[in-house]
Amino acid sequence: MAIPLVSMSANAGDSLVDVRSVDPTIIVELRYAGRNNLLGHPLYPFGTRAIARPEVASALARAQAFLRRYQYGLKIWDAYRPVAVQAKLWEVSHNSDYVADPEAGAGSLHSWGIAVDATMVDPWNHAVRMPSDFDDFTPAAMWSYVGPAPEIRAHVRLLQIAMLRAGFWGSRTEWWHYTIAHWQKYLPPEKAKSAAQILATHWEGRL
Repeated sequence: MAIPLVSMSANAGDSLVDVRSVDPTIIVELRYAGRNNLLGHPLYPFGTRAIARPEVASALARAQAFLRRYQYGLKIWDAYRPVAVQAKLWEVSHNSDYVADPEAGAGSLHSWGIAVDATMVDPWNHAVRMPSDFDDFTPAAMWSYVGPAPEIRAHVRLLQIAMLRAGFWGSRTEWWHYTIAHWQKYLPPEKAKSAAQILATHWEGRL
């Protein structure tokens, strides 16, 4: 059953914007709004938009501008995620390498509007080859691609460069997951401290 998003800003506050209102050229395909996801059914209502903190949306626009120079673009798989949806994902996975426990620390930083899941598209907005699909909880999803395909290696590296230059940090275990670099300032101090302790080994900020 899809989770209503009427009160979705319990963690993130009311300061959330539609990513495409900042840059309408960014493609959005929210995986949790359809059936092509971990649970196999929609978790968001029909018509849900990709929303995030204004600073996150602006950073995505910078990443998009960088990728456009190379004839690529961003596709957003997820942005703000309600805690109720995070709880459903945790119930299914119970694997903190890939899914944050909503009861531990700050929970998922998606639920604070400061994290996004992103991939790339070509000039015709078609998906490009990447190391894995979304929510592929296997070694193929790791930040450091070790496979044999030069095309995939080039794609994931270009995405990493674009996002890091725009002000994001990546995830060690999910090539598609990015958090705004100065994420701590958006959380209450006690939540930021506990989140830093839990997540310190999960992030990549280098190439």
